[in-house]
Amino acid sequence: MSGHNKWSKIKNKKGVEDAKRSQKFSKLSKLITSVSKRVDGNTTSPELVAIVEIAKKENMPKDTIERAIKKGTDSNTTSMESVLYETYGPGGTAIMIEGLTDNKNRTAAEIRHILSKNGFDLAQPGSASWAFSKENGKWIANTLVDLSDEDLEKLSNLVDILEELEDVQEVFTNAE
Repeated sequence: MSGHNKWSKIKNKKGVEDAKRSQKFSKLSKLITSVSKRVDGNTTSPELVAIVEIAKKENMPKDTIERAIKKGTDSNTTSMESVLYETYGPGGTAIMIEGLTDNKNRTAAEIRHILSKNGFDLAQPGSASWAFSKENGKWIANTLVDLSDEDLEKLSNLVDILEELEDVQEVFTNAE
């Protein structure tokens, strides 16, 4: 029975890795669908080509990519909207949460719930964005906040929980 425990460990490790890959593929698929809808399915569009390249680098299957592009051109597909939420985290760090959703109310409620469980609230639009500037589609911190080890751990946990949400694409902080 000594081999049984080894297989069990491998199976559990593979399950965790597969769940992370699935979550990544789901987010990329949403992004591809959204961009495909915006460019009317034009596969030569630079924006769509760039997203497809990112998906290929993540080893997303070709048929999944094609399905996401086709879903974006389908007239029955609900439109995906880009959302941006701002908050302050541990030690006064500014946090920008970018997402892509088909239901803004549901996504806002989910993020609000996660923040409140961790002792934080959503901030008003524009209240945390002063600490960032947007360059090449990414939020770059203008000012950095030095955090204690305890605050850094809290921030790391909060970011991990937020990134697990399907509608959240990226989380940016100004922590050093």
